[in-house]
Amino acid sequence: MEHKKVIEHIVGWLREYSDASGTNGFAVGISGGIDSALTSTLCALTGKKVIALNMPILQHKEHDDRAKEHIEWLKTNFSNVSGDEIELTEVFLKLQSLFPNEVTTHHLTMANTRARLRMMRLDAYASCHKLLVARRGN
Repeated sequence: MEHKKVIEHIVGWLREYSDASGTNGFAVGISGGIDSALTSTLCALTGKKVIALNMPILQHKEHDDRAKEHIEWLKTNFSNVSGDEIELTEVFLKLQSLFPNEVTTHHLTMANTRARLRMMRLDAYASCHKLLVARRGN
């Protein structure tokens, strides 16, 4: 497999999809993991606007640090990238306090709730800036 050709194909597809949808680029959530790093870099390679968003919720420090470092790397290496961060722990804890105990003690339910809070923020940024949200399937 020729990695350069694969990258060019994906970047071209992303650019064409954004053009066809009439959007200006991409909003990408940055978690500090490889999936978000790869997705955001591919989006940045399109040359279209990219907003990289760090949205920690009860995050381990090393994950948060990696997310911040990656956003800074993107901004340094791509003039079309901007970044932002909002700590969502307080919002999550308030929402969690409204649920009964059987909900808050169900690990998968609360993990999905954190993901949905992040999705709401990504969707809001994307809508406001006329961007597509580039999500990962994991």
